[in-house]
Amino acid sequence: MGKIQTDIVVAGGGIAGMIAALVFAREGFRVVCVDAAPRPSQHSAQDLRSTAFLMPSIRLLEEANIFEGLASIAAPLRLMRIVDAGGPEPLARQVVDFDAQEAGEPQFGWNIPNAPLREQLTAQIEANRQIQMIFGDPVNRLTGRTTQALVSLASGQHIAAHLVVAADGRGSQLRDMAGIDVTTLRYGQKALVFQVSHSQPHHGVSTEVHRSGGPFTLVPLAGSDQTRSAVVWMTDGAEADRLINLPAPLFEEAMNLRSCDVMGPLKRSGQTGMWPIISQFAERLTGQRLALIGEAAHVVPPIGAQGLNMSLADIAALRDLITNVSERRDIGEDDLLSRFQRQRWVDMRVRVQGIDALNRASMTGARPLQDIRASLLGALSKAPTVKRTAIRMGLGQ
Repeated sequence: MGKIQTDIVVAGGGIAGMIAALVFAREGFRVVCVDAAPRPSQHSAQDLRSTAFLMPSIRLLEEANIFEGLASIAAPLRLMRIVDAGGPEPLARQVVDFDAQEAGEPQFGWNIPNAPLREQLTAQIEANRQIQMIFGDPVNRLTGRTTQALVSLASGQHIAAHLVVAADGRGSQLRDMAGIDVTTLRYGQKALVFQVSHSQPHHGVSTEVHRSGGPFTLVPLAGSDQTRSAVVWMTDGAEADRLINLPAPLFEEAMNLRSCDVMGPLKRSGQTGMWPIISQFAERLTGQRLALIGEAAHVVPPIGAQGLNMSLADIAALRDLITNVSERRDIGEDDLLSRFQRQRWVDMRVRVQGIDALNRASMTGARPLQDIRASLLGALSKAPTVKRTAIRMGLGQ
């Protein structure tokens, strides 16, 4: 089995990894993307989540000619609505709308279901001559050298590259191979993910309902009648285990109670998935000829659509650095990777810590703390300058 010679190896064929491969290929680099999992068509239907791409991420997708193929399955996100329902009854008592136009954007972005998103990204990769995609073959060794990195796969295949990009998730093997530690924060929470239909049209509004245990978030899905949304319901882990095992009528009763009727009666469609909620960040973002992106670098709770958008900010920063090197320089050299570390480190830590604080505030079941949360939300609605700053930060500006 011969050695493959390429410019960049992207380890990880999830959404962030495939977008990274397409972005780097668009800039003229030869890319090999490797994933331990089988081709997405064999398992992507199990992913019930959706991804909200904020406008800075949409611009990255447009620049790489990726978004045009995704527009047909995307729902516009015109407003972000925060609802506090922490009173004695499950009713909205404070509602604040965040409008992207206040920060100079036409809208917040677009929401796309993960399963068709992965399928379309796979199709784009397989049609791109700059990319070689290898599924079902995990990395079992990474060797950094002065002039190149050597990636060895379980099959015995060897790949030599100038730069290796670890996009292999929160349990990143490449991060471990490079000896990079992580700090993990656990909340005892889990997220239930499913889709619903509702009696009221969503009008492109993504709504987070805060009561206790974590937010109940409805994110618009595409459709002419605007009556379908993706739900992420964060709650105590034991409660999540109880809920997911309820008979369908009892689950829908609990779901409608928790939604506080913000979209009218909800009806669940399809299955319900569940996964644990953590925050996590790598102690550094680089190794020899290695850059960490996505959940290999940072994990946050699903609040404010920050997770994957932080990943695309990583990709954009790395793209800009490697496309600006002169022909005589090396895209995997230490100086370039040091600049990537400096550029992304502060933003990553600030966002991880900020979302950690927001999540802890959303979890509280203590009435006095819930009342403080409602008061702060009300004060924010009356402070236009602070509100605009919050919108810009949420958009990644």
